[in-house]
This record gives sequence, structure tokens and C-alpha cells, in this order.
Amino acid sequence: MTSESTLSTFVASDGDRVVVLDWPLLTEVPLRGVVVLVHGLGEHAGRYEHVALQLNQWGFAVRSYDQCGHGESGGARGSLPTDTRLLDDLADIVDSTRARLGHSTPLILLGHSMGGLVAARFVSLGLRSVDGLILSSPALDAGLSAFQKFLINVLPRISPNLRVGNGLKPQFISHDPAVVAAYRADPLVHDRISARLAQFIAQAGPATVALARRWKVPTLLMYAGDDRMLNPQGSRNFAAAAPADVVKAVCFDTLYHEIFNELDATPVFVTLKRWLDQRY
Repeated sequence: MTSESTLSTFVASDGDRVVVLDWPLLTEVPLRGVVVLVHGLGEHAGRYEHVALQLNQWGFAVRSYDQCGHGESGGARGSLPTDTRLLDDLADIVDSTRARLGHSTPLILLGHSMGGLVAARFVSLGLRSVDGLILSSPALDAGLSAFQKFLINVLPRISPNLRVGNGLKPQFISHDPAVVAAYRADPLVHDRISARLAQFIAQAGPATVALARRWKVPTLLMYAGDDRMLNPQGSRNFAAAAPADVVKAVCFDTLYHEIFNELDATPVFVTLKRWLDQRY
């Protein structure tokens, strides 16, 4: 039901190379839609191959890419050249996908963690029209201390490109030791974050939650109740404010941050399939 992934590149507005991964369907499989997948902080698109292959089996082509400063794309690790660069790259991906498949094919964004924030912010600003949004433990509340908030307000004005450790603790991405070990050993995973990127995450989350009450794009919000990487209260606040007939929120109380990579991710995939089947 699937074909092997293909790799391509495009050049961003500042000349950086952006690596794109496609998991297309075999020609005899009817296409139900395309999912554009946006990865999280410090990781890369290749970590989502199992998610892409599952979506392929359900009739969805998948396209993903390594965000600026991540994976095999250009840019210093964890950097952010401009305040809007992550949103600009997603716009380019959506535009190229629409150009290839046309506007009659449903296009759904799926973002995890920082990628969930990027996708949600993209939708909240109406930068492009999309047919659906799936959020996996989105970084709507980074869980910053008062001192960290102070630094984020000051550092970008002084040294926006200063990069430090992102503070993420790999042991809390999943209860599965094999997932944690693979993450630690992955040469494309890094732990850097710049002052400008940290500011983007800190500001875009609350700004997106503030617009939840006016949400119009069908959205599936799935988040980890035992998230140690960010504050799940951001997802709860978003769900409480958003129209219930537009946003379906599901909390997986015992799961860690990477809900698709947990020891028993079956309920997550079942929830995802049910939501997709109801709409596409």
C-alpha cells in the first residue's frame, strides 16, 4: 500500500537548503488526501517514517521536511534567521504541494511539539488555506520559569543568534527505552536553540491560544497528560476556548511527550484514524 520515501530540496528565501521527504502512495491506491508533517525542536522529518507509512496505508500521501536549523536542512543547529522563517518555509511547502496535487485534494497539516506550534500558528494567522489540522503535544505553553521569560525578552535584542542547550531531557520523550536510545544515538538530533527561536516559541504559543475561540479549521488535538517536556496546560487552555464542533481534543493521561512513539501508541493511531475517516 506504500512506496518508499523520496528526497528532494528547495532553496529558502535566504538561500538556505531545505530538505523535503515525500511518502507517496502506490499508483493503484486511491488518494484520500495529503498530510504535511512538521517535526519538533531538535529532531527531523525522518523520525516520522512510521507515522507516514501508517497514513499511507489509510490512503494519505505524506510530505515532510527538515525545518531550518534542523536535520539535513541548512542553517546553524537550532537557529532562526528571521522571526517568520518557520512559517515562511511551511507556506512554501503548502504552495508546492497544492501546485502538485491541486486544490481539490484535501491538505491536512500534522505538527508535533514545536512543529505543532508552527502549524497552529500558521492556521491561526490564515497564511494559507488548509483542510484540516492535527496537533500532537503542541508547544502552546513552553512551561517557562519567570527567569527564563525574562531572558527570552532580553536576549533576542542583544544577541538573537546566541545558541544554548534547549534543556530537553530525552528520557521523557517516551516510556519506550528503544525510542530514547535511538533518539540519543541519532546524529541528526541536536540540543541547540537560539534566543530568537526560543522567543518565537514563547510568544507564538500564547498568541495562538488567544485566537482559539475563533477557530474555524477542523482540528484534532492530541496531547500527553504526563508531558515532562512542555506544559500540557497550553493544550487544555486551547481546547477549553475553541469551538467544540471544530476542535476535538483528546488527552492521553499516562503518555509522555512523543505520543506516536510510546510503548502502546495504538490508542493514538486509533483516534487519528477515526478522525480522518469521519472527514476524508
